[in-house]
Amino acid sequence: MADETRATIGMAVYAQDGTELGHIRGFDEDGFYVTTREGLAGLSVEHERAGHEFGEAELMWRCSNCGEMGDIEEMPDTCPNCGAEKEQLYYWTED
Repeated sequence: MADETRATIGMAVYAQDGTELGHIRGFDEDGFYVTTREGLAGLSVEHERAGHEFGEAELMWRCSNCGEMGDIEEMPDTCPNCGAEKEQLYYWTED
């Protein structure tokens, strides 16, 4: 299917009637996760809770293939460690 759009992090997701549901915040073997929150903080549920009990957490990216992590400001197109595609990278919080 040449016209098929590839899902990416941050892409808007819509219901059949055209209502925006939210934005893709991550992927795993079952599909993708959608957030209804705005901005980078909305891309991780744990980030919303961070800082209340154990100190502040940093929002990072993580590879679901090898576990490599990096600064969210420098999110790569592929994992620099194993070469996994961007769809294998997701938002992660780290203390």
